[in-house]
Amino acid sequence: DEELLKSIQATVVRVEGDCEQLGYVTGSLRDDHRQQQKDIEALFRSLESLEKKADKEDLLLLKEDKASLGSKVNCTQFEASMESLEERMREMLKRVLSQEQHGQEVHQQLRGALDSKLDRLELGPFQKQLEETWGRMIKELKDEMSVTADDAAGIKQQLLVPYKCLSCDRDLNMQVPG
Repeated sequence: DEELLKSIQATVVRVEGDCEQLGYVTGSLRDDHRQQQKDIEALFRSLESLEKKADKEDLLLLKEDKASLGSKVNCTQFEASMESLEERMREMLKRVLSQEQHGQEVHQQLRGALDSKLDRLELGPFQKQLEETWGRMIKELKDEMSVTADDAAGIKQQLLVPYKCLSCDRDLNMQVPG
């Protein structure tokens, strides 16, 4: 019996020692677990911060892309505009050519009418008179168009302005201040 008791006591002491060791091990495992949880939380915070930063950068890049795309022209729109412009240019060219042709026809009609109505000897003095009149008109237009220093839009001297006396209603000439 005594041996059995000693062996049970030895087993209990061993189990108590194992329990103590298990307590230390579980305590250290608990501490390690807490530290790992803190590290994981710190990693998640860092990850969220990086995601926000990446989202901001993506948003800025997207805005820059939209801004650069806004200044660019769509190819189909450009081609349509060019076709429209080309069509307008063709129409303008047709108009100019038709006006030129019409001008030549009118010139031929005038030349024919002039040839039939005037004698060639009368044309020389008439042409000279037309050229002189034309030259005078151009000179007058140039003279009117030229700006000289005396052609100012205002004057520097003060003007007299008619005022009426408040008490007797008599006309007074006074200079404008300024």
